[in-house]
Amino acid sequence: MLDGIKFKANPSSNQKIIISQWMGCSRFIWNSKVEEELYYRTFAKKYYPIGTYPPIDQTTSQFKSQELTSWLYNCPSQIIRNSAVNWFNTYQKFMKGKCGRPKHKSKLNRGSVHLTKELFNFELCDDGNVRLFIGSKTNNIGYLSFKKHKDFKIPKSLYIRKNRGEYTISFCYDDLLDDSKLSNNDEHLDFLRGATDEYLENNVIGCDRGVSIPLHTGHSTFDFTSNQKKKMKRAEQYIKRLQRRMAKQVKGSNRRNKTKHRIAKFHAKKANIRQDFAHKTSHSLVNGSASVIIFEDLKTSNMTKRPKAKKDENGKYISNKAKQKAGLNKAILNVGWHLIETYTKYKSYRAGKAVFKIPSPTTSQECAKCGHTHPDNRKTQDKFVCVSCGYTDNADRNASLVIKKRAIKLIKHTGTVLSERGVLTIISDNGRGGSNKTSRSKGSSSKCQRNVKKEELEIVLF
Repeated sequence: MLDGIKFKANPSSNQKIIISQWMGCSRFIWNSKVEEELYYRTFAKKYYPIGTYPPIDQTTSQFKSQELTSWLYNCPSQIIRNSAVNWFNTYQKFMKGKCGRPKHKSKLNRGSVHLTKELFNFELCDDGNVRLFIGSKTNNIGYLSFKKHKDFKIPKSLYIRKNRGEYTISFCYDDLLDDSKLSNNDEHLDFLRGATDEYLENNVIGCDRGVSIPLHTGHSTFDFTSNQKKKMKRAEQYIKRLQRRMAKQVKGSNRRNKTKHRIAKFHAKKANIRQDFAHKTSHSLVNGSASVIIFEDLKTSNMTKRPKAKKDENGKYISNKAKQKAGLNKAILNVGWHLIETYTKYKSYRAGKAVFKIPSPTTSQECAKCGHTHPDNRKTQDKFVCVSCGYTDNADRNASLVIKKRAIKLIKHTGTVLSERGVLTIISDNGRGGSNKTSRSKGSSSKCQRNVKKEELEIVLF
């Protein structure tokens, strides 16, 4: 089974210059292949006979010239080849409708270079440390320093990436874990249907995601540390200050670009804190005693959309509370709901545990004791008081217990099915407009397929 890993690299000043040059050559080949495909797709296709197609391949020799692109000869040929191969593979996926068309890469303060096994070598030192040699015998940058935090197997290829002035090394390797022995969610559901009530009660936990408390599982809470909150608050203050400064600077000036770079660095710090929290939270959930983890089916992208404009009877715009909604959206995104769910899914799969989702409506308004649902049950953000039985509890804890209760009920129901998105639903609820309706991915594969069919039709006509 493939496992991915990322290390922080610390190149020297001379190594940074050479790596940036390699990234520039790789970007140039990619953009050249994109422009070449555009030329064949628009202008050159008129001059090809019917039944013939423009040459879409991985060749790069037409871009190398001693007069125009002499700097390409200073770059290892394997890097140029890898860039063309990556473009061609992406284009093949586009033709199959799996992704969008390869786009032009802009020259920003980031980049990447793909190195195959001919251009790197991991060496084991006498003291147990591992050294990484980058380059060939004639064209190399020497040993690249990196921070190792985990043992790994030697990969077949790796990426050196630059983002906001920081360099990383990332690659995938086979960890020798047999994927065929791992159970999927359908197999877990079949097993849980025959389990006893006591087993489900002891092995199922409900996870309620909130703003004030990022995650509540009924018996424990997960929140940012005081130090993490302090750092995120400080980064946010710096971002606001720099944004006010950037608004007064001339567009395209060096000072404005430097300010943008500083803002991006503080945004990266916040993102790193969120990722660290999501990894630690998911690790605690997976390594816990529970074997079944339940989340609400929350669509974060829809929950964080801007409110639509409102008009009165006279056609004049009225307040739609956009400022309040913007604050809520920011609070939701700062917590990282989707990251926690994503990390928990792949870690649970490797650990042999199940992750399901249930429909989210009224989970915060339902009483975990008597099942009474009413908006008045939750009058404040943190307190839940049932108007029917008088049950009092923390609102997030009550919601997590309701999620667990609903999940157990759905698991025991004979008509429960598992959707493609991992949501437990009853067959009677499916159909037109049902919750089990297949949703399209963000890449919109149908649109890609339509574009491909349109291109094939145009080729036939011409």
